[in-house]
Amino acid sequence: MSAELLELGVAEIAEAIATGDLDAAQLLDSYADWITQSSAQTGAFTGIDFDIARDSLPKALDSGGPLAGVPMAIKDLIHVRGFRTTCASKMLAEYRPPFDACVTERLRTAGSVFFGKLNMDEFAMGSSSENSAFHKVHNPWDPERAPGGSSGGSAAAVAARQTPATLGSDTGGSIRQPAALCGITGLKPTYGRVSRFGLVAFASSLDQIGPMARSARDCALLFSVIAGHDPRDATSDASSSATMTDALAPLKKGLKVGLPVEYFGEGLDDEVRQAVDTVRDWLAKHGAQVQPVELPHTRYTTATYYLIATAEASSNLGRFDGIRYGHRAADAADLDALYRKTRAEGFGPEVKRRIMLGTFALSSGYYDAYYGTAQRARTRIRGDFDNAFTQVDVILTPTTPTTAFKLGEKVDDPLQMYLNDVYTNGCNLAGIPGISFPCGVDSAGLPIGAQLMGPAGTDEQLLSMANAWQSETDWHIKKPRICPGQSK
Repeated sequence: MSAELLELGVAEIAEAIATGDLDAAQLLDSYADWITQSSAQTGAFTGIDFDIARDSLPKALDSGGPLAGVPMAIKDLIHVRGFRTTCASKMLAEYRPPFDACVTERLRTAGSVFFGKLNMDEFAMGSSSENSAFHKVHNPWDPERAPGGSSGGSAAAVAARQTPATLGSDTGGSIRQPAALCGITGLKPTYGRVSRFGLVAFASSLDQIGPMARSARDCALLFSVIAGHDPRDATSDASSSATMTDALAPLKKGLKVGLPVEYFGEGLDDEVRQAVDTVRDWLAKHGAQVQPVELPHTRYTTATYYLIATAEASSNLGRFDGIRYGHRAADAADLDALYRKTRAEGFGPEVKRRIMLGTFALSSGYYDAYYGTAQRARTRIRGDFDNAFTQVDVILTPTTPTTAFKLGEKVDDPLQMYLNDVYTNGCNLAGIPGISFPCGVDSAGLPIGAQLMGPAGTDEQLLSMANAWQSETDWHIKKPRICPGQSK
């Protein structure tokens, strides 16, 4: 294993392979060796098969694409032909899709090769990656702490150099929150800019696939490959392609940056606040006009999100009944017993909790009081962002209120777990882009993430701002405890 090879980012790997300075097969072997040594420490994988990657490598190298020969593992609710898509659930433990998702199809066309699937909260329902039916994920910075969720395996694997980058999904913060807790960069794109075809749905009006990598530059490269219209997704934006030139443009002069007063109040850790303040000061130093803005309906965001998300989950997961998809219980006496036994065996506690909450919110006599009210609140929340963006170009916030919490600390208190996404789920409700990037560490050495949000369609501006920050700082290249060459 070469530790130096595993420090290379996606753009560096692609360039070195293209110039002949790097042997793609040797790189695959280095990842295989390191993952053999470290996968049990992070718990980041649900499936690994380097033979598939080696078999596909010659065709990938011949593609001439921007990712020719770049190896990658993908979150385990995005279809990758040849691998199981389990959603970290017993319900889909043996499901092998016969086709690629749109995003993996585009990565494959660009020359990437796939060697594994990454662990997560079951059906993307969670904020700690402790809800996996197989095993929990450990944060590479401190294995006793959570990596965040639901894309916790994705964030942990990127931070631990077990994959140079990946794709996650973000329904209420599931890319950005684990990116912050694991010290990497993660983009939640504008809703509709990346196809959801081949993504196992949690909440269809909120879900979005996005890139996760150590740098904004690598996120921009992946985003330029996966973004674009897809007729197989009815919500896909017809003019949604992206370019690296826009995503890596220099920092604009005279930017107006908003600080929402509601995001800097009670519950925010002082060390997180101070780290985000360094980003604020850096922006001001580079000529940005920083000013407070108001998002007055923020206090309703968590309740609104969990009503809409659970209602849509109840509808989406209805297909997993033992007949159409997934696990089928044995020895059921009749159809009703088959449904009950299949779902009792196939779904974990958090998924059952959310299905029941969503089913109740949609039930006769309660629909308007709960789901209907939540949709009206969503309109108000979106209106807050629309109003703020008439005053400023982007919004700067913390990504999470604290750094990584200990595994098991919040498992028995769902409300406290849900509040980990208090700064991220408004972005999904409004359908706007958001990016998390490292901006410091706390006194325990745990990473801190800052978040930028912009109007719909300004994903490239957020990437360029994060890239400009990373060109002058080194928080994104800091190494966690679980990393090649690090002492145990």
